[in-house]
Formats: sequence, C-alpha cells, structure tokens
Amino acid sequence: MTEPATQDVPTAVGAGAGTVPWVLSGRTEQGLRGQAARLLARLESDAAANVAADLTDVGRSLVAAGALFEYRAVVLGRDRAELLAGLRALVEERPAPNVISGRATRQAQADARPVFVFPGQGTQWVGMAVELLHTSPAFAQEIRACEKALSPHLDWSLEDVLRGVAGTPPLDRVDVVQPVLFSMMLSLARLWRRFGVEPKATVGHSQGEIVAAHVAGALSLEDAARIVALRSRALTAIRGRGEMLTVLAPNERVRTMLADWDGVLSIAAVNGPATMTVSGDVGAMAEFGAALSAARMMRWRVPGVDFAAHSAHVEDLRETLLDLAADIRPARGDVPFYSTVTGRRIDTDELDAEYWYRNLRQTVRFDEAVRSLVADGHSIFVECSAQPVLSVGIQDIVEELGRSAVLMATLRNEDGGMGRFLAALAEAYVHGVAVDWTAAFA
Repeated sequence: MTEPATQDVPTAVGAGAGTVPWVLSGRTEQGLRGQAARLLARLESDAAANVAADLTDVGRSLVAAGALFEYRAVVLGRDRAELLAGLRALVEERPAPNVISGRATRQAQADARPVFVFPGQGTQWVGMAVELLHTSPAFAQEIRACEKALSPHLDWSLEDVLRGVAGTPPLDRVDVVQPVLFSMMLSLARLWRRFGVEPKATVGHSQGEIVAAHVAGALSLEDAARIVALRSRALTAIRGRGEMLTVLAPNERVRTMLADWDGVLSIAAVNGPATMTVSGDVGAMAEFGAALSAARMMRWRVPGVDFAAHSAHVEDLRETLLDLAADIRPARGDVPFYSTVTGRRIDTDELDAEYWYRNLRQTVRFDEAVRSLVADGHSIFVECSAQPVLSVGIQDIVEELGRSAVLMATLRNEDGGMGRFLAALAEAYVHGVAVDWTAAFA
C-alpha cells in the first residue's frame, strides 16, 4: 500500500547561498523515498516552466512542515545540482556523500540526547576555525565571548591566532594551544546548543574537563578561562623535559613493557582497552619508543607536546596550580558530569583547586568514565572538537561491553566549515536527536 504524504511539498520559488539542508522523513523507507520523489518532481516541473527555485525557501518550508517520522534523511548542497542529485540518490536508494539517512526508532527518540565529549590536546590544525568564523555569525560570536573571558590572562588575540594573522604566536606553544582549543571546543558546543541539541551529560579528557565542567554548569566562563589560561602558562616551566606518546596495543601488554621504566615513565591516560598514552622523561621515552618499534606496536607522539603532563613532573607545579585555582567556587551543575579523574559521575561542587591539580597530575581515567556512562544508559556521543580523537577508544569500550553506540564528530581535519557542521547535525537528527533546523535558515 502506498503511504500517504508525510509532509507537504513546498512551493519552490531564487537561489540560496552556502550549504543548504533539506530535511525529510517518513513512517517507512518507502514513505521517505516517496517524499523525496514528490519534491524532485515538483522542482523539475518548476524548472521546465522556467520557475526559479529558491533553495533556502525549499529547505525552510520542509522544516516548517514539522513532521518528524522514524525514517529520516538530510540532503545537503551548495547549489541546485548538488541538492537534486542528492534527492535522486535517495529516491534510487544509492549512497551519496551529501545524503545522510537513518532510522530514529521511538525508543531512540524518547531521550536521544548525546554526551558531549571534550578531548585534550592534539586536535588542533591550522585554519580549523577560519571557515566557521566567516560563515557562522553564531560561532564567531562565541569565539569573541571566549576571547573576552581570556583577555585578562593573555597578551595575544585569540581570533588573530585562529585566523593565522602574521606576528601571532604559534599553536605549538602550550600556553597558546590550550586556550585556543578550550575556545574552539566551547564554541562548537554552544553551536550545537544553538541548533537545539542539548547534552545529556558531559565528559572531558585532561584539559577538556575544564570545558566539560563549564558546559555542565559547574564553572563560570570567567573561572574556566582563568584555569585554562593560567595553568597552560604554568606548564611552560616543565617544557623540554618530557614527552607524551600514544600507543595502540592491549593495555596489559603496554603496562608490562613499562615496568622497565618504572619511576621515569607514567601512564598518562587510558582511553580504551587498547589505547593508552604514556608520559615521562625524554631519554626514557626514546628508549621506550625503540622498544615499541621493535615489537611492531603502533605509536605516535601527541602533537605539539614537549612536556610530561600526568606524570611526576607536574608535582613541581603543585603550589602554582593550587594558587591559580584557589578562588574558584564551583557550583552544582544541571548537566551530569562524568569525571576522568575518578572514572565516575560526581557532583560538580567537588571541582575545587585540589581537583584541578589532580586533573593534571593523575592518570586520565577516560576508559572508566566511558564505562560509567554506558552503564548508566548513554549511547550517543559527540566529540565537540576540531577533529575526533577519542572515538576509537569509545567504540572499543562499547564493543567490549557488548553494547552499541552512535559516535559522531563535529569537525574533521581540513574540513571545518558550516557544511561539515550541518552534516554532523544531520547525523544526529537521523539517529533521533532533536535538532532545531530553523537555526539553519535564521
């Protein structure tokens, strides 16, 4: 039996600018394809009658129709040709790079909000914010709010560094890259929220916990900016003494190998059952790296890091770190916060100066925090960052637990524009997450 129309086909009337989302849904796969076919037929008929279609108006009309059924698709395009090609692919059940489709079951729609995941250092790439600064006024506004909060502690311009203005400090300085990544992650999280996507929980890795705490409601923007700016400056005192190395191998095997460097190398982070970061003295790290090479174990240096966070080196900074966060007054937030210091959900009024010292000194127990999240029923994760770096570990944990999860990136390396962000939104939408698509046409 042919399914009745799921949404009215809009009257298409101009041409939109930038990437435009066309949002469709149906009660069945056949119904979804039927809506795409009707829209395609209408647009082709208008073209034959020399009626110009305003691509943005088409998208706005689809969203205004408001029907959100189980089978969903979003067609993305910068012009008529791309959008129509995407519609044809959907009708003909062919994969296309600009078509995101999926099924949002009623169970998934019941409370389909994601965990916002904030990684630590290593997600940066030159130019990562430039496209969004040019194409998203909302993102630019959030970056400027971060710059205002950071400005009492910096002698350089956040936006100038992001734009690569001549004479600005480089991203390979820890006291530059950490405030920049803080601002990048927070602005992306706020952009998700501008489109109606609210976090069900937050979790952060190393410095990412500062963003997670702010998004959870524990820290004001001013307090969060103070912590990230001043502690990244403090880290310059231990630069050149250490390194950090990520190893892809079963954790127990890595622990066994590390026994030969007890006291000079530390486990900096455990990200999954076969993903670990090691931290410590430069000389010992060279020896350990050679041993990993001989064992044919995959490893790489954490980009832009010439210090040993989460190791005994941090103890030299204890008093400095406690002092810079002494006036912080954490609040009890309204979004659940899963700690990678404790490996479990905690009340955010515990995030005092001592906590932030432990955050930098102790092993990042990301794997335990993810296990706690999965045990508590969380199954949708989105990395709010310039590129995803924690998805492999999350996926391994979920599979080890015999569960399933949806893992999503926000931006990707060399792909940081509004088109990429809309694709991330589309992926969330087709998995049942509530998205306010009207923000795309504001």
